[in-house]
Amino acid sequence: MYSRRQTLKTMLFGAAAGATSASLPTEGVAAEAGAKDCASSWSSLQWTRGIENQRKADRGDQTFLNPVMSGDHADPSILRDGDDYYMTFSSFDAYPGIVIWHSRDLINWRPVTAALRTPIGSVWAPELIKHGSRFYVYIPARTPTYRSTYVIHADDIAGPWSEPIDLKLPDHIDPGHAVGEDGKRYLFLSSGDRVRLTDDGLATVGAVEHVYDPWRYPDDWDVESFSPEGPKITRRGEWFYLITAVGGTAGPPTGHMVIAARSKSIQGPWEDAPGNPLVRTQSANEKWWSRGHATLVEGPDGSWWMMYHGYENGFWTLGRQTLLDPIEWTADGWFKATGGDLSRPIRKPGRSRPQTHGLALSDDFTKNKFGIQWGFYDPGAQEMDRVSIADGMLKLRAKGTEPHDCSPICFIAGDQSYRVQVDLEVDDTARAGLLLFYNRRLYVGLGFDDERFVMHRYGLERRGAKPAGIGRRLHMRITNDRHIVTIHHSVDGKAWTKYGVQMEVSGYHHNVAGDFLSLRPAIYAAGKGEVAVRNVRYEAL
Repeated sequence: MYSRRQTLKTMLFGAAAGATSASLPTEGVAAEAGAKDCASSWSSLQWTRGIENQRKADRGDQTFLNPVMSGDHADPSILRDGDDYYMTFSSFDAYPGIVIWHSRDLINWRPVTAALRTPIGSVWAPELIKHGSRFYVYIPARTPTYRSTYVIHADDIAGPWSEPIDLKLPDHIDPGHAVGEDGKRYLFLSSGDRVRLTDDGLATVGAVEHVYDPWRYPDDWDVESFSPEGPKITRRGEWFYLITAVGGTAGPPTGHMVIAARSKSIQGPWEDAPGNPLVRTQSANEKWWSRGHATLVEGPDGSWWMMYHGYENGFWTLGRQTLLDPIEWTADGWFKATGGDLSRPIRKPGRSRPQTHGLALSDDFTKNKFGIQWGFYDPGAQEMDRVSIADGMLKLRAKGTEPHDCSPICFIAGDQSYRVQVDLEVDDTARAGLLLFYNRRLYVGLGFDDERFVMHRYGLERRGAKPAGIGRRLHMRITNDRHIVTIHHSVDGKAWTKYGVQMEVSGYHHNVAGDFLSLRPAIYAAGKGEVAVRNVRYEAL
């Protein structure tokens, strides 16, 4: 049960009625193909390659191929601020979190900053907005003993961002910010509920109220659960449009969907779109599963789009990835999605400026990318100082006994096949290793200390003798080739030895282990003392 949507800041304040998609080119867009033809329509498609051979959406011919953000970028919250677009995502257990990205064309994105530095729990579906001259992020978060929604704010998108302020909303997720025709500020919440905000947006006014009963799908559809969530408001012309996700984001690939309602007043009543659901995966043969959690956004040329997420067929391990779908406004004031199943190239928005996409995942630690790239998995509030970066080296202070309790440092990988290499050095009291890490219950990789190798599989450990000639410094390499995992080690980084156990990891995902996460390259330091990390190299295959 889960789903999110995000709101376009500018739209909330009355965006101009842009050109309808009648003027939007749709050549190359897959129409609503029959399920039996879906797999053959996308099986041979290839992405353009960018930094480190990472796949990217922009094909260089005025078209793009989804995803626009590969890897685990779920619940996209997108904000338009003049000619600039900003977007953030669920950061879950990663800290620093709430990484904010920037674009000028909706297709190519570069990171700006990590806005959340203080751990408040697992972050689900934040909402990034601008009101007046100030930026805000509304953040649902939960720990095993407490859950609420928080807000942080900044006068500059690059920060500094404030410490989180607890709004004391324990029973809801997925806030969607709106400004009504009365000028008052509101947060729309899961389950069709809403609460009013103070004028400064930093506290609530009054009790949570129920304002909308979402459209319901037929009972014979295969979904995870009803789960109305991710409400996002866009104001266009005389209408407020309320976009909601229902059907649950996990479970069957046909579960998640996008529905819409509208009203001429923020107070309702809300009229359901006659075309609901506006987006839904209809078959497990499609390229993108569980599509939903959408926000409407106007492109740089006046065209209109929906930004949402979905799972890639065969690659649940990558988490929910960010998808861009063109929409067309109809004569009766509704809209419809025109991107089909998103398995084919789509014409980019016009009037966009060329820019690079993504960031290098290789790291020689001459710059500090902690937060932008690296993050702890589920650290305690006092653990953010376990990392120091200087002299081309990251030093990671050890914690716990094994990966499950030592808060590894991880980063998001968005490729179907890739290789990660690292140079690790332990002192006489620490253990270090290179992993593919899903959560504390499910991970795989190899570790070593002063005496032993430790094989990690299925979230379990098996210790064995360390080969002769290997000391406290070791080069390690892990290859994930479409879920087939191999591990190599080397004393000098030149002559490599293949470890004797290989694995298949296609089941390392939410429907097996929960948590809505992705399988991520990770480095851990357990025991006492510290680990020196040098020369991380990433290459998509």
